Amino acid sequence: MESLFTALILGLVEGLTEFLPVSSTGHLILAGHLLGFTGEKAATFEVVIQLGAILAVVVLYFDRFTGLLRTDPARAFSGPRGLWMLFLTSLPASVAGLLLHGAIKEHLFGPQTVAWALAGGALAILAVEALPRRERVTRLDQLTPALALGIGMFQCLALWPGFSRSAATIMGGMLLGARRGVAAEYSFIAAVPIMVAATGYDMLKNHGLFTLADLPFLTVGFVVSFLSAWAAVRLFIGLLARMTLRPFAVYRLALAAMVLVLLVD
Repeated sequence: MESLFTALILGLVEGLTEFLPVSSTGHLILAGHLLGFTGEKAATFEVVIQLGAILAVVVLYFDRFTGLLRTDPARAFSGPRGLWMLFLTSLPASVAGLLLHGAIKEHLFGPQTVAWALAGGALAILAVEALPRRERVTRLDQLTPALALGIGMFQCLALWPGFSRSAATIMGGMLLGARRGVAAEYSFIAAVPIMVAATGYDMLKNHGLFTLADLPFLTVGFVVSFLSAWAAVRLFIGLLARMTLRPFAVYRLALAAMVLVLLVD
């Protein structure tokens, strides 16, 4: 059984970074490298703690998720229409992920590739923030199926570990006319179906890597991920009313430089 300290650190890293535009996968790869916790077991553990982060979003947006079970005339993003938009957003990355899963795990899960993705995503954030935009979508219920599919196309960028699914979808939403805060909220909600599909796929493939003796390790990582993701999402939404994404880009560039200097042989 691995150290509970490792579970706590990785759970904290996952929860704090999953829904921020900084790449949780990239941070987990770097943290695992530093802690000496790598390989198939580490990758499967990361899947387990992602479920904790997913649950945090479901709790925070519980009303929105239950609203998908029935059509609400006062909410366009509800019932079958809301489910259809989530499907459209999830489709491009799901198909690309299935086709490229092996190649991505073989070639892109390393400190150097993560560093370049962090830097590339940072430059993309700075470019998007510098562009003039017309915000046509100022509420979640103004989202259209076409915009949902467009955001899904941008989400494919997140298949490169370190780029960030959150950054890709938020930037995509902003470029397609959504207000920054609306793009972020939809990014959180749209993360749930694709993350559930991805984590379910990985857990079915690798569930035999853990035994009952690993239960405390898995539980600590899951709970810490849930609590830290809940806090991070609440804080992030509050900050977006007063700031741009530029500070996250600066952080990404600094982290990428540090990784390239210190961790790459």
